Amino acid sequence: MTSAEVTVLAYWAALEARDWDTFGGLLADDVVYHLPQTRERIVGRESFVRFNREYPDGWHLAVTRAVASGRHAATWITCAYEGAELPATSFFDFDDAGLVREVTEFWPEAYEPPPGREHLAERY
Repeated sequence: MTSAEVTVLAYWAALEARDWDTFGGLLADDVVYHLPQTRERIVGRESFVRFNREYPDGWHLAVTRAVASGRHAATWITCAYEGAELPATSFFDFDDAGLVREVTEFWPEAYEPPPGREHLAERY
C-alpha cells in the first residue's frame, strides 16, 4: 500500500471510531473539505474536526475500495444511517508532509444541509 492509501484508510477508521485526535492528526492545518451536493466548503482542521464531531450520531462507515497514487487518493465508502445505506466517493489530495490537504466528497443526490452547521461551513 502507498502512504496515501494507508492515510485514507486511517482517516475512515478514525471517523468510524469517533477518534477525533487521530482524525485531526491526519489533516493539514488548512485542509479544505468540499461537499458539491450541498454547495458547502469547510476550511481548516479545527472546523472540519468539529463538523464531524457535531454531526448527528448513529452513522457507520465501511470502505469498499481505496486507491492511491502519489499525493492523491480516492475512496468508495458506504454510510449506514437510519436504516439506509448511502454510497459516497471521496477524492483526497495530500500536502508535502502526507497530510490530507483537500477532500471532495460526492453523495448520491444533491440535498440541503441540515440546520446547525452554518458556523462551520460557507455556502457557494
